[in-house]
Amino acid sequence: MTSIDTVPLLSERSLRRARLISGLILLVFVTLHLANHALNLISLDAAEKGRLWFTAIWRNPVGTVLLYGSVLVHIALVMRSLYRRRTLVMPFREALQIILGILIPLLIIEHVIATRISSQIMGTQDVYALVIRSLWINSPMNGLRQSIALVVVWTHGCIGVHFWLRYRPWYDKVAPLLLTFAILLPVLALLGFASTGRILASEPPQSSSGYGPAGKSTGYGGSKSDDAAYSFATAEVRKQRVQMTKYALYGGFAGTLLTVFAMRTRRSWRERIDQIEIRYPEGQIVNVPRGFSVLEASRLGGIPHYAVCGGKGRCSTCRVQVVEGAASLPRPESTELTTLNRINADPGVRLACQLRPLNDISVVPLLVPTVEGTLPVGSQQTNPGREQEIVILFCDIRSFTMLTEAQLPYDIVFLLNRYFAIVGQAVEHAGGRLDKFIGDGAMALFGLRGSPEDACRNALKAAARIVSEIERLNDELSSELSMPLRVAIGIHSGPAIVGTMGYGNVKNLTAIGDTVNVASRLETIAKELDSALVVSEPTIQLAGSDTANLESQEISIRGRAEPLRVYIIHQQLTARFV
Repeated sequence: MTSIDTVPLLSERSLRRARLISGLILLVFVTLHLANHALNLISLDAAEKGRLWFTAIWRNPVGTVLLYGSVLVHIALVMRSLYRRRTLVMPFREALQIILGILIPLLIIEHVIATRISSQIMGTQDVYALVIRSLWINSPMNGLRQSIALVVVWTHGCIGVHFWLRYRPWYDKVAPLLLTFAILLPVLALLGFASTGRILASEPPQSSSGYGPAGKSTGYGGSKSDDAAYSFATAEVRKQRVQMTKYALYGGFAGTLLTVFAMRTRRSWRERIDQIEIRYPEGQIVNVPRGFSVLEASRLGGIPHYAVCGGKGRCSTCRVQVVEGAASLPRPESTELTTLNRINADPGVRLACQLRPLNDISVVPLLVPTVEGTLPVGSQQTNPGREQEIVILFCDIRSFTMLTEAQLPYDIVFLLNRYFAIVGQAVEHAGGRLDKFIGDGAMALFGLRGSPEDACRNALKAAARIVSEIERLNDELSSELSMPLRVAIGIHSGPAIVGTMGYGNVKNLTAIGDTVNVASRLETIAKELDSALVVSEPTIQLAGSDTANLESQEISIRGRAEPLRVYIIHQQLTARFV
C-alpha cells in the first residue's frame, strides 16, 4: 500500500503550503483593496483611477482564476482542517482565528454580489461614487456591516501572518513596522470611505439608489440615456439571477459548514466504541478515539501541553518521549520528520501534534508548561519554549574546593557573593541574561534580543570583564586567600530551546539543547588546558574577532560526530575583547 509520503501533492506539508499560499494571495488582494479605499483621502478621482488599476489586475482571466481559485482552495482546506480536528478545545488565539474565518464569508457575500457579480450579470458599474453613495447614504447599516467585515478580514489575515512569521530570526526587527502598517492601512481605508461618504452626502440627491449600470437603464438605478437597450422584463430576470446567486453562495457556505459538523458528529459517535489510552507521567489517563493526536488528547483531558505553532508541526515545543507502545506507532510523516531531524531528536521522541497513535501508549512531555490557575485549559503560556539562535557562557572557579578548605563558612559565602556579583554585573553590562548559579558555576544567555553577531561580541566582552574583575578581587583579598581566584569560561553559539521551565515557584527563563551542552564542555576544557577562556570557532567568527596569535585546536565533543575547532585564550589575551 502506498503511503501518503510517496504522494507529495497530497502530503500534509503540501496541503499546508497550499493553504498558506492561497491565504497570502487573498491577503494581497485585501491589501490592494484597502489601499485603493485609502486613496479617497486624496480625492474621489484618485480612488477611481486606483480602482481601474485594481480591476485590471484582478478582473482579467488570470487574476480571476488566481483570486477565486485561492478562495476555493483556502475554504476547502480550512474545512478539511476543521473536520480533522478531533476536539474543539483549543487556545483562544486558535479559536479566534477560526471564528473570524467563518464570519468572513457571511459578512462579505453581500458586498461581492453588489459589486463583482452584479457587474457581470447586470452590467452595473461598481464605481466608487455609486458604491459609497449606496453604503453611506442609501443603506448606512449595510455600510456599517461592510466596515466590520473589513476589520474582520484584515485581522484574520494579520493573525495568520503573525503566527506564520513570529519565529523567524528577523521577525522581531520588522514586527514594529508590520504592526504599524497593520493598524494604519484599515484605519486609512475607513477614513477614506467616510471622507468621500460625507462629501457625497453634502451633494444634491441623485436618482440612483444603488450600484448603477454601465450607461444602460435597467430599472436598477442607472442612467436613462439608452432605455431601449434593456427592457424592464430583462432587468427583472437579471435581478433574480443576482438574488439566486446570493442565496446559492449563502446556502453553499452554510451547507458546507453544517456538513463538516455533521460529519464530525457522525465520526464521534462511531469512535466512541474504539478508544485507546494515553498515559501521562503524573498518572493521568486520557481515553480518546483512535486517530486523535497526543496534543488533542492533552487538551481534551485538561493536561497543559505546549504547542507554540498551534499544532502545525512547525515547532518542537509539543514533543514527547514515548516510553511505552513505541513499536506500534505510525511512522512520522514529512512535516514531523523534518522538525525532528532539525532538533536532532533522540529515538522515541515524537511531536504530540502530529503523532496519532493506534494503540495504548505512555508519553512524557519534554517541555512542561507552567500551570497557571487563571488560564483556560490548552491556552498558550507567555514564555513557551522556542528554538532560537543564542550564545551560552559558562563560568566556573578553578580548584574551588582547595581554595575553601581553610575558610570559615561565612568567609566562603562572602567570597561567593563577591564572585557572583562580578559575574552578574559583567553579564548584565554586556547585555546578557544571567540564567543560573550552580554551586560556584554560572550560566548566562546572550542573544535573546538582537543579532547573533552582537550576541557573540557581547559574550566575549562579558568574559573579558569577568577575568579583569577577578584579578582586581585577587589584589583586594590577596592577604586573605590561600591561593588566587582563577576562573574557567566556555562560550559557544547555536540553536537552543529557550523558554520558561520549572515547577511551581521555581521557574525561570532558561535554555536547553546541544548548544548548552557544548558550552558546558568548553568550560571544562578551559580547566583542563589551564586557560581562562575557550571559545568555539563559530562564535569567534560571528563576533568578527581577530584570531591572530590565538591558539586553536580541534576537540571531540560527546554526542557530536564531527570535531569542533576551538580557540584557547589565556588570561593575558582576554583584554583584546573588551
